[in-house]
Amino acid sequence: MLAGGVHHAGLLLPPSRLQPVAALADVLIHALRCLPFPESLVMVECAVGRGDMTVDFLRQRLPGKRNGKARAVLEWVDTGADSLLETLARTYFRQAGIRVQAQVYLERVGSVDLLLDGWLVVELDGRHHADWKQVQKDHRRNNESVLQGYTALRYYYADVVFHPQEMVDQVLAVLKRPRQATAAVTQSRV
Repeated sequence: MLAGGVHHAGLLLPPSRLQPVAALADVLIHALRCLPFPESLVMVECAVGRGDMTVDFLRQRLPGKRNGKARAVLEWVDTGADSLLETLARTYFRQAGIRVQAQVYLERVGSVDLLLDGWLVVELDGRHHADWKQVQKDHRRNNESVLQGYTALRYYYADVVFHPQEMVDQVLAVLKRPRQATAAVTQSRV
């Protein structure tokens, strides 16, 4: 074992002398036990979303008090996200008590990443949004959603991964505004 490493016993596959290999379940169980909440959640949700793993299978293999933290992560697994940014943002918003719908289709807008409390659109932009044509498309979609009475916010990778509390605070500030005032401002611009 490497210096500073943590030895975990109880792998579900027998050790192999020919190649280092671990079962997906082993990797996820160790992630749930050892990694911080966001990293382990993203890993598990990806595997569950792909159909490679189930939450029940993992929960059954995490008994007892020492696995309470790991089981707590499983409570936040949902399969509606298209990206790790959506998984994280959706979870942070739900932890703040906000009602979140993922991948909601809006007429003349298309699917939006997240719809909060039924009127605040949150779009999450990764690397592919650096292309000018994509930026133009995103701005047109934002404009159309505002014309329909929604409010739209955009966040980037750094916002979601490195500054989640700032993102949540901004969203909460917008959600505290009366919706009628937001809609009235939007309608007066039309």
